[in-house]
Amino acid sequence: MLNNSVDQPLSDRELDVVFHALADPTRRAILVRLCDGPAAVSELAAPFGMSLPAVVQHLQVLEASGLIRSEKIGRVRSCSIDHATVRRAEDWLGQRRTPGERRLDRLEDFLSRGQPASNEHPPSPRSTQ
Repeated sequence: MLNNSVDQPLSDRELDVVFHALADPTRRAILVRLCDGPAAVSELAAPFGMSLPAVVQHLQVLEASGLIRSEKIGRVRSCSIDHATVRRAEDWLGQRRTPGERRLDRLEDFLSRGQPASNEHPPSPRSTQ
């Protein structure tokens, strides 16, 4: 299980485990369902054409990644999303997205002006023909 301290970013190992868990479409679908609220394992398994033990294996991967938690109440095992781990993964992605977005913003500004700024090179002769 991962260290779920919201104050600390995910370590490289934790990121690997989280993104491994997210790499599978079944596990992503389970997470999407859990965004609506906690659910019993049998409810989570219902939409998939696989055995209950196979779904349980997917849930174990998600729980080991820290993306979900499970608890047993009576005879029913219920799962819920762990928002802290999701937020930490989002933070990591956001930190990497920002420089690329700035470059795209600069490109958009350049293209919307239709001409290079004074400190940039003039268009080549081929582009004016």
